[in-house]
Amino acid sequence: MLYNMRILASGITYVKTLYTLKMIECPPPQDDPPIYILYPDYTTAVLVAGPQFTIYIYVSIQYIGIGECQKQSFAGTYVAEISYAYELELENKHNKQHTTTGTWQLTLQQKCKSTTIDPGAPLTTMAAAVITKTPPPATSPNTNSTSTSTSTSTSTNSLNTLFRPLPILLLSALLRIGMLLYGLHQDSTSVVKYTDIDYLVFTDAARFLSQGHSPYERETYRYTPLLAWLLLPTTWGGVFWFSFGKMLFAAGDLVAGWGMLRVLGGYYGLGEVHAGKIVAAVWLWNPMVATISTRGSSEGLLGAMVVGLVWAVLRGRVALAGALLGLCVHWKIYPVVYAVAMVWWMGGQQAKRVFGKHPNAPPEKERSRSATCLVLDFFTRERLYFTISSLATFAGLNIWMYTVYGPPFIAHSYTYHLSRLDHRHNFSPYHTLLYLVSGSSPSPSTHQSTPWTTLPFLPQILLSALLLPLPFSKHDLPTTLFAQTFAFVTFNKVCTSQYFMWYLVLLPFYLPRSSFVKSKTLACTAMVMWVLAQAVWLALAYTLEFEGVQTFFPGLYLAAAAFFAVNCWVLGVVVQDLGVVRGPRWGE
Repeated sequence: MLYNMRILASGITYVKTLYTLKMIECPPPQDDPPIYILYPDYTTAVLVAGPQFTIYIYVSIQYIGIGECQKQSFAGTYVAEISYAYELELENKHNKQHTTTGTWQLTLQQKCKSTTIDPGAPLTTMAAAVITKTPPPATSPNTNSTSTSTSTSTSTNSLNTLFRPLPILLLSALLRIGMLLYGLHQDSTSVVKYTDIDYLVFTDAARFLSQGHSPYERETYRYTPLLAWLLLPTTWGGVFWFSFGKMLFAAGDLVAGWGMLRVLGGYYGLGEVHAGKIVAAVWLWNPMVATISTRGSSEGLLGAMVVGLVWAVLRGRVALAGALLGLCVHWKIYPVVYAVAMVWWMGGQQAKRVFGKHPNAPPEKERSRSATCLVLDFFTRERLYFTISSLATFAGLNIWMYTVYGPPFIAHSYTYHLSRLDHRHNFSPYHTLLYLVSGSSPSPSTHQSTPWTTLPFLPQILLSALLLPLPFSKHDLPTTLFAQTFAFVTFNKVCTSQYFMWYLVLLPFYLPRSSFVKSKTLACTAMVMWVLAQAVWLALAYTLEFEGVQTFFPGLYLAAAAFFAVNCWVLGVVVQDLGVVRGPRWGE
């Protein structure tokens, strides 16, 4: 596992060092030992002139096993591979930059002081450690090697500068501006339009609003009226104003990316560059994300709301988090599954540290308490504030919209999704079944009475709303939210490319401790299988729609089943990671 620690020194000689620590060897195992993780902390680095220098650090010990720790000693020598870079300033004058990698010895010098430890709680406040390394012997001066080393160091520093927040956001904005301009060109010159058909639905609904009508007079508008209200400027005329919604959705992408950087820096303790690389690769510089937003899909706005919700919960701002959850569920139904995870998380050890509370009593004392006391303890102040805020926001928005637009609001925004039979561009394994059901009768009432329109919800809701959040959310809430969303999309009876945005926006919170990051082979295998399964499905769908060749069965059916199997395997890896890793505390 990789851990970042920033070490600062004071005095005339100033050393700014950023380390990446990877444990590669531990002391011999004792009798059934628990599992531990080392978390670096802030302290002073001392640079000593001479052939050897010693850095004194402190590390927190994180216990992720189950049981008791009785006289467990952490003293011993660990071998660690540490990549480090430092900038040396002497009397406030920049003197040297250096980057290297080597094998160091890390010696822990403190024993466990506790007898009983809760999973996820720190065993000791601090465990003193000394890392010592002898630098490589000096070599004879070589002009070519020196210039090459200097050039490499300069290029590395310049590349890292691109992954700081401001450059990432600026480049992301330029990417989306370029794609918007290209979209205007393609729309005006090509038969295949760049603008998504959904965007035309949005803008038509906004036009109905501007004329004093209901947005639901536009056929196939199945969204909250808030979206049509936001797009009213698209009715003002001209190409610029017609593209206003696309610009708004692209701005939502940027806000979501900025929120990811805040969470990765605060909750996970990642440095700016490390967090920037993750967010750039997954979201801000991802061409699929930029394309979906600039074509006119509103998922970027929802992504910004979801990231804001995660940030608010992890910062302990429960009233704000509740309001954001109510808004998210009003906008799209699926974030309702987050409510279980967040409410359950608020009773865990991580949440208690966020709220400034003391840990729970030892397990034997918890078991001796009455059921009534345990039930009453469940209704904490934070849970009540969160629940009241979310319900008030959700109910308030719905009552407001129902008052203005009446039953069509409920029918198109909510009940429609219970019986929808979309089979076009649908990666779901239910694709062929929905096609057959939709062709059996043209009557919507018949569709609503068909069990195949509602039965798919059972495994989907059971997995995403209960089986995933209850066991895992207390230990790692952001990764649990990602797993819930991934399961919701995978098991949904309608699965389109736009739905991938729902879990992509949470993927950066899972990656820092993901098995896919630790194993390049695993990551490449998953990526190839995921892309290949989609490519096969899309090729068959193209043959069906544009060439009129019947590929429903067995072609599309087997392709959808293969894509579903790949997603289930990926979900299994995520769940396995959740069962092993315990999340950090904010700021660690």
